[in-house]
Amino acid sequence: MRTVAMILAGGAGSRLSVLTQKRTKPAVPFAGKYRIIDFALSNCVNSGIFTIGVCTQYRPRSLNEHIGAGQPWDLDRMTGGVTLLQPYIGRRDSDWYQGTADAIYQNLDFVNRQNPDVVLILAGDHIYEMDYDVMITFHLERGADLTIAALKADPQEASRFGILEIDGDYNVTGFREKPSEPTGPWASMGIYAFNPRVLQDILTADHGRRRSRHDFGANIIPSMLRAHHRVHAFPFSGYWVDVGTVQAYWQAHMDLLDQSPQLDLRGRDWIIHTRSEERPPATIGRQAHIEQSLITDGCIVEGRVSQSILSPGVVVKPGATVSRSIILTDAVVEQGAVIDHAVIDKRVLIGADTHIGADDVESCRTLAGLANGLTVIGKNTIIPPGVRVGRECAIAADLGPDAFSGEPVPAGTSLGLTADDD
Repeated sequence: MRTVAMILAGGAGSRLSVLTQKRTKPAVPFAGKYRIIDFALSNCVNSGIFTIGVCTQYRPRSLNEHIGAGQPWDLDRMTGGVTLLQPYIGRRDSDWYQGTADAIYQNLDFVNRQNPDVVLILAGDHIYEMDYDVMITFHLERGADLTIAALKADPQEASRFGILEIDGDYNVTGFREKPSEPTGPWASMGIYAFNPRVLQDILTADHGRRRSRHDFGANIIPSMLRAHHRVHAFPFSGYWVDVGTVQAYWQAHMDLLDQSPQLDLRGRDWIIHTRSEERPPATIGRQAHIEQSLITDGCIVEGRVSQSILSPGVVVKPGATVSRSIILTDAVVEQGAVIDHAVIDKRVLIGADTHIGADDVESCRTLAGLANGLTVIGKNTIIPPGVRVGRECAIAADLGPDAFSGEPVPAGTSLGLTADDD
C-alpha cells in the first residue's frame, strides 16, 4: 500500500498579524525549537509515509530553507522523500494557487507519478500528533472515496470549522463550511484521505467551474456529497489546534506549560523532528528566577521568567521580567524591562526599562485586531529604552528606534503596518 502526502503550506496566515509579515504561517516558530510545519512532516514519517509534496506559495523562503532536502525527517531520499511544489508560470498552463483544491489540482502530475493507493492531504499549520496509518487503514477497509479526520469541537468554537453531519456508522451525511449555527459537534480537521482516481476526477471537474472557490471545504466536499460519493469521518480524540490566530498560537504554547500537557513533546515514542542550529546549553544566572517555563538552548537568563517560552539565544538581563509570553530566537530583553502577555518575534530588542503590555496606557480607537490583552511585536524591531506599550498592540517588523516618539503606545495600536500587512 503506497501513500503520498500533500501538505498545504502556502497560506498567508494574515490572522497571525506581524508573525506572518515576513514568513508563511507553517514557517512560524513554535515551542522554542520547532516550526509549525514540523508537526505534519513528523506525523508523516512517524506513520511510515516517506513520499511528501509540500505546496508553497506565500513568502516561502523561510519555509524552503527550513525543509531543505528533508534530512532532519529522514526525507533526503533518492526515491520518495520531500518535494517543494511552488506555483509556476508555464507556456500553456499555470497560475498562483486559487484555493486549497487548486493547489492539489496544479500538482496532480506529481501525485500521479507516485502511483499511490491513497492520497493524504494535510494542512501545514496545525499542532497535533497523529498516526495517519490508523486513519488510512480505516479509509481502505471502508472502501471510501474520501475520509475526513474529525473531532468534537467546543460549541463556542464550532463556527470556525467545517461541520460534519455523521450517522452511527461514521458515514458523512452532510457538511457545512463555517456555519453561524453549527448543526452538530463534529468538526473537520482539514485532514483528508482520498481515493486517487476519485480525487483526479473531482478536482478536474471543479477546475472547470468558474464560480468555484476551488476549496476543499467550500466546494469539493459538498460536491462529493451531492454526487453520493462514499464519504466517511474518522474520529480523532487527541490534542489538535489550528494556530490560525495570535491568541490560538499563544494559548497552544500555554497548553505546553500545564503540569500534565495534552501534547507532551518530551515523549520519545513520537518524536517531532526539526532542523535546528547548534547552540550552547542555556545559562541561568545567579539572580535568575524561573517558573513554569520552557527555556531553549543558548538562552541567557539573569532576570525573572514565568509561564513563558524562550526560543534559542534569548537574553533576559538582570532586573528584567518576562511573564505569560513567547519570546522567539535571539531576542534581547534589556535590564529593567517588563514583558507581560506578549509574543516577541526573532531578533527584537526590548530596551531597558521598557514595558510591553502595560495596563496604564490608554486605549486607541483603531484596534489592531488582537484580543484578550495580547500584544505582538514583529521581527528585528528595536524598541528604545523607557517606552511603554499598551495591551493588544501590533508592532510591525523592522522598525527602528525612530518609529517610537517616546510617548506611550496606546493600547490597541497597529504601529508601522500597512493595509496589506493587516
